[in-house]
Amino acid sequence: MQLEEAAARHVTRVLRLQAGASIALFNGDGHDYAATIEPKSGRRVTVTVGEPTVNATESPLAVTLWQGLCRGQRMDWILQKATELGVTQIRPVSTQRSVVRLDDARVARRAAHWRGILVGAAEQCGRPTVPEIAAPQSLEDALAEPAPDHAHVVLEPTAQDSLREAVDGENAVTILCGPEGGLSPEEVERCRTQGWHTVRLGPRILRTETAPLVALALLQHLRGDF
Repeated sequence: MQLEEAAARHVTRVLRLQAGASIALFNGDGHDYAATIEPKSGRRVTVTVGEPTVNATESPLAVTLWQGLCRGQRMDWILQKATELGVTQIRPVSTQRSVVRLDDARVARRAAHWRGILVGAAEQCGRPTVPEIAAPQSLEDALAEPAPDHAHVVLEPTAQDSLREAVDGENAVTILCGPEGGLSPEEVERCRTQGWHTVRLGPRILRTETAPLVALALLQHLRGDF
């Protein structure tokens, strides 16, 4: 089989592998596939694919991250590192204080860009599956949808409860993190009325690109595979 352009470029320009080298491929089905690079023909990279093997790097904890839309590099960083930390699904949400606003044309471009980041991050960290990423929507619309059977947590610097208290005994968690300016009091209250737990991550205020990653690491320690 022929590798897609991005994968071929990574194999030849980044890893600098030659014909005869062994690599591991994945397609998102939870398996790794041992493969051998065949002699190069033009710019194409062709491989011989072997039998699948189970990849056991997925966390037993299912985590969905609702991330307030933030500026380009910050959002990219969150997606990349959240993948490394085992997130299952990411839902970008626009909030009252979101600076980033996406029209239909920009949504399509950003969706492709975000997908590429998730794939690359999964490749780098050895995950057999790529986290799902939903189309951006308003927080109001997201909250109006039926809620899955998860523990629902809002990261809020003024909250009193800890993350440990909110997820005790849970194996599926949804986290909401606001954008650069945080969530508005009205948004936080809306979440509370729908059963979300507000938690804080220590006494210091964390940036939007820091807070969800700290929360994911803590969750993997408390309920996952750290």
